[in-house]
Amino acid sequence: MQRNDAAGALLPRATPGTSLADAAPGWLSAAHAGRRIPAQDPGTSAAPPSGVIEGRSFEAHPSVWDDGTVAWWLIDVTDRQQAREDLRTERERTAFLAKASNTLLFSLNLGRCMDVTAQMAVESLADVALVIAPARGHRLPVVTCVRGGVPVLSQQTVNPDDVPGLGEALRGFPPVPSRWIDPSAAPEWMVPQGFGAVGSVVITPLPGHGVPAGALVLLRRARSAAFTEEEEVFARLFAARSGAAMSAARLYAEQTAISEILMRDLLPPTLRQVSGVDFAGGYRPSGDHERIGGDFYDVHPASVEGEPSLVTLGDVCGKGLEAAVLTGKIRNTLHALLPLADDHSRMLRLLNKALLNSHHTRFATLVLASAVRRGDEVDLKLTSGGHPAPLIIRADGTVEETDTHGTLVGAMPSVSAHTAAVTLAPGESCVLYTDGITEAKGGPMGDVLFGEERLARALAGCAGMPAEGIVEHVLMLAAEWLGGRRHDDMAVVVIAAPRAHAPRAVKDAARGRCTG
Repeated sequence: MQRNDAAGALLPRATPGTSLADAAPGWLSAAHAGRRIPAQDPGTSAAPPSGVIEGRSFEAHPSVWDDGTVAWWLIDVTDRQQAREDLRTERERTAFLAKASNTLLFSLNLGRCMDVTAQMAVESLADVALVIAPARGHRLPVVTCVRGGVPVLSQQTVNPDDVPGLGEALRGFPPVPSRWIDPSAAPEWMVPQGFGAVGSVVITPLPGHGVPAGALVLLRRARSAAFTEEEEVFARLFAARSGAAMSAARLYAEQTAISEILMRDLLPPTLRQVSGVDFAGGYRPSGDHERIGGDFYDVHPASVEGEPSLVTLGDVCGKGLEAAVLTGKIRNTLHALLPLADDHSRMLRLLNKALLNSHHTRFATLVLASAVRRGDEVDLKLTSGGHPAPLIIRADGTVEETDTHGTLVGAMPSVSAHTAAVTLAPGESCVLYTDGITEAKGGPMGDVLFGEERLARALAGCAGMPAEGIVEHVLMLAAEWLGGRRHDDMAVVVIAAPRAHAPRAVKDAARGRCTG
């Protein structure tokens, strides 16, 4: 055996006269003994022999001399292999973070985000993952997932400051390095039953939008490798994506809850008979994804039996949330003006003044109706503020337009209105509607208005129908005319004199309100 100085430093036992098997590592002597010399076979694609010497990686490249002896050239490839390994790891981690972002963005449910975070963490980061949300009262919501298992939610009545690094993480402070955390200090509630001894712990915050979204706790068994600094950095990158998703889900849940509370009084109730007068209403928003808009109607029962009930139906300029905000202001203002309900013109003037003094630049049309049962008949007072005049369905099928008109509300310094008086005989009805019905575009060509004449013909066939039936019939005809096309908000209210010969006094305990 011969060697150069570099080989002598690497293989000190490789002295002249010593066999390769005694001086070289097993992988090299095996390659020599088996004469696996890929360089001599141009057609082969086999990799050269390689292995580890003194903790570093080498490739062995042979040269065959004329006398048949072989010279092995050892090339240190440690740095090259490490670079390849680092690149592979980085690609895997990048793909994992991209997958995490995509998966977490699919849900705006906080519980689902916590489950996904815990599941993905045990796939690539730890033997056990715990996702801990901020405390609710004295309880910490905790989702725990063991590798190969499913997430489990629990409520822990614990003090997070008793766990090193957890209290800081839940408050959004920078994470405590894992080497500073004693694995044996992990409390029982944090370690799943049968898990065994904890070898290393990582606790990192889940950063949210302005406020912490929680904390991520990663556990590895004692027999597993401890977390490296690079793995801790990777865990923080993953936690940043998870925290953003959890924060967005929490904000969505809060906004949904607020919207539900705000809309609770704006959604259509079921109208019924009040003081012997039948009422029915229906609403269809401009968009299928919307629940509120610019059309509204209210029924305000009289505070004293025998006095008229007040019906209001209106249409605010615009659609969606902005229109709904102004709708709420109008409804509340009209409610405050109920003591003046017998004077429609004065109510409209005061409402107009209130709208002009607000920051809103929108206007509205409105119709007021006072209804009271007198024997078998119902007396009505109807006043329009720039709104389509109500229609009366007589017992013989005749449809009459009431003689009321006025200026719209909230656009000019002063308003004027003319009030009409109408009496309904038993079985007769008064129909209040918004222009979303008559201005619905559809038909065979898709560009023809439903119109007042078509509405009047449709109502003529509703003589004697119950109030609820008339509402359903009108909305059904409008929907068929539209054929799925876009449209404005539509609202209908029907006031009817019951066919009963004896007066019936059924009064709601609470005011019936509806806003669409």
